[in-house]
Amino acid sequence: ARLAAPLIYRAAIEARHDAVADMRAADELRTALRTTLKGAPDMQRALNRLAMQRGGPRDLLALANGLGVAQQCRAHMLEVWDKPSAGLADICSGLGVDEHEIDALRAQLSAALVAQPPVLARDGGFIADGYDEALDAARRLRDESRRVIAGLQADYAAQTEIKALKIKHNGVLGYHIDVPAAHGDKLMAPPFDATFIHRQTLANAVRFSTQKLSQLAGEISQAAETALALESDLFDRLSAACLAARPALEARAAALAELDVVAGLAELAHGRQWQRPVMHDDTRFIIEGGRHPVVEAALLTANGRFIANRCALDGAAQTAARLTLLTGPNMAGKSTFLRQNALLAILAQIGSFVPAERAEIG
Repeated sequence: ARLAAPLIYRAAIEARHDAVADMRAADELRTALRTTLKGAPDMQRALNRLAMQRGGPRDLLALANGLGVAQQCRAHMLEVWDKPSAGLADICSGLGVDEHEIDALRAQLSAALVAQPPVLARDGGFIADGYDEALDAARRLRDESRRVIAGLQADYAAQTEIKALKIKHNGVLGYHIDVPAAHGDKLMAPPFDATFIHRQTLANAVRFSTQKLSQLAGEISQAAETALALESDLFDRLSAACLAARPALEARAAALAELDVVAGLAELAHGRQWQRPVMHDDTRFIIEGGRHPVVEAALLTANGRFIANRCALDGAAQTAARLTLLTGPNMAGKSTFLRQNALLAILAQIGSFVPAERAEIG
């Protein structure tokens, strides 16, 4: 966004330069912030998905995690700076908008969600145990019923002396008793035919049901549906809480983005010896020891070196010539020189330091 819309007001540009300068000078803080920022999710995207009713549990978790990252970054900054530059002060303020309200929301989301929720709310299983009593009760009933079915399988296997007897589930029959075809006739004959109700005969298996199994299957289905409905309702409530706090959440997302940009530009300035440009309210463009940032980066990966150059222009012909005539054969670097200086102007006006020994830009 900054590259697409460079600033044209000197005070605003220099405020961004101040922020990069402060961040460049604070090596330990910059390292800590960049490490912390690696755990920052895209909060704005998560908010937009929730607002469009296309969100899921992972979007709620992204917001919770993003709020945690914002809190850590703000704490890092407050430990180092009592009075940061205006740009960093704005970022710090954005990371703390409606602090008490947002801390409560983050605590609510953290308590409600499991560590690895599913993508879709309809899959269930994303609300943590202990968060909602009604949901816990429905889950206990569902899980206890499944344990009862496991016990029922053991009882039926012992009663019929068929060790291969299994209670299985599929989408057509639901829960059913499955025995090898060789034992099917045994269960369809007295005394077992009074208990076991024949459902289906296959080539290798015969399937049965019982009144007790049908009753348990109904209880399990009802408990599972109840649990899923309760989770769906909790998801809607948590989503509504996030959307109610949307302005504060968006302020934090924007502040994290600003902080990421400033820390990244400061890292470039530190690691590649970029210098702060001096801005003027005129038309001068004076570059000493300038380098093309992209070509230089490509050369660095191949252990090469960019040959620095200079440019001196002034539309008013006060500090330098108004015009430079640039000549040379094909592949001599004319386009690189032109693009380099255009990039230096854009970098300076987005608030970045520039790859040059000295730069004065109107």
